[in-house]
Amino acid sequence: MPDPNTPVIVGIHQLLQRVDDPLAGAEPVDMMVSAARGAAADAGNEALVTGIESVRVIRGVWRYKQPASYVAAKLGVPGAETVGTPFGGNMVQSVVNETAMEILAGRKSLVLITGAENGNSQAKARKLGIELPVTETHGTYTRMIGEDKSMSSEPELARNIRAPIQIYPIFENALRYERGESIEDHVRRISALWASFSEVAGNNPHAWLRDPVDDVTIRTPGPANRMVSFPYPKLMNSNNAVDMAAALVMCSVAKARELGIDEEKWIYPWAGTDAHDHFMVSDRDNLHTSPAIRIAGRRVLELAGRSVDDLDFIDVYSCFPSAVQVAMNEMALPEGRPLTVTGGLTFGGGPLNNYVMHSIARTVELLRASRSSVGLVTANGGYLTKHAFGVYAGEPPARPFQHANVQEEVDATPSRHSVIDHDGEVTIESYTVMYGGESPAIGHAACLLPDGRRTWANTEDRDVMVAMTTEEFCGRRARIDGKGNLTVL
Repeated sequence: MPDPNTPVIVGIHQLLQRVDDPLAGAEPVDMMVSAARGAAADAGNEALVTGIESVRVIRGVWRYKQPASYVAAKLGVPGAETVGTPFGGNMVQSVVNETAMEILAGRKSLVLITGAENGNSQAKARKLGIELPVTETHGTYTRMIGEDKSMSSEPELARNIRAPIQIYPIFENALRYERGESIEDHVRRISALWASFSEVAGNNPHAWLRDPVDDVTIRTPGPANRMVSFPYPKLMNSNNAVDMAAALVMCSVAKARELGIDEEKWIYPWAGTDAHDHFMVSDRDNLHTSPAIRIAGRRVLELAGRSVDDLDFIDVYSCFPSAVQVAMNEMALPEGRPLTVTGGLTFGGGPLNNYVMHSIARTVELLRASRSSVGLVTANGGYLTKHAFGVYAGEPPARPFQHANVQEEVDATPSRHSVIDHDGEVTIESYTVMYGGESPAIGHAACLLPDGRRTWANTEDRDVMVAMTTEEFCGRRARIDGKGNLTVL
């Protein structure tokens, strides 16, 4: 018999909005309300929304000041606590971890977590030259979970390197070099990995793109699959052009019994961990590992009393192939087994910071159908920066929910110093080429000085950029002129 304060997920809902006319769709704040009501209906007690003590909204790219109070008012609980988060794909799992600890401690008994994006409608509206209406929300959150902190350092910003589509392919090329792969073998391997994610999306009723896409299509640039950044065409990037919302209802076992929720609906969070790598990419020891994933990922399994081999379902955060591969390496996840339950952010759909709510909801569905199974969800925010992990199961845990923050151990791992304006020779550590239309536009390179410090440089030499996509440039000697211009020797 579990402790009465044992946390359980009792209600889930995923909402996909597909509209031809962007003005016909609901905006994110109303999608959240619909998802919340859907989660209550899923729990078998639509009236439970009137007892919600806390409404927790995952930060989106929308312009709302504070949408939690709007959601609470629409659900009939205007006095509920309102909680917000900073940006970060890790935040859903971090909020679930925090919520589980609060329920276990008796500080909360019934909590709603929700989030939504309408990127598809926004993209259609931009093409039509119209602006979608935005409901004005007021007030401030009761409190925040998580800290808003810049993840770009001065050396990166000085070279205008500040976006995930620039940095994750740099991680990717570092991974290739570390493995000793040719460019051709590498792109074949990662396109096959992504095709396996597409296959899973085909069997997920909540996926945005359910038609299977094969590996050849994924790696072949074309009008519908333009190159974004070497080595990633569009189909290796997160698909943010989605209208998706989700909601989770969490409560204590005692509250679930009080509400008459069928135990077949209950899914137990067993364990969670949180940690971040050195916040600035420039400060990291290398560009192909993640000490935070290694330490926090393995720790969550220890807390749950399970090994990788014991996991029946895994969803690895999948904004780009490099994120998946780093997690595979750090957690010793075997190649050849499914690493997603949704299809990932490309095919399952990438509603930005709220993706992990969909991966948790899908994991809950699968565990309800196989109650002796165990699932792992990983979450990543920033540039492989902020990480959160959760282990879930259909059976009560042997011990109440376990959580660990392993930050002190991660902080003790090696780091580097960085410089902005270096004049002299360097070794190219990794790089990418950014595209404008069909043509290379600029090449970015992470470089190591002879003394081990890191700096960044750019090139707009077309011949060099083309060569970067066909030849290995990692490990090559180069010179920087003091203004960030790269010349390959």
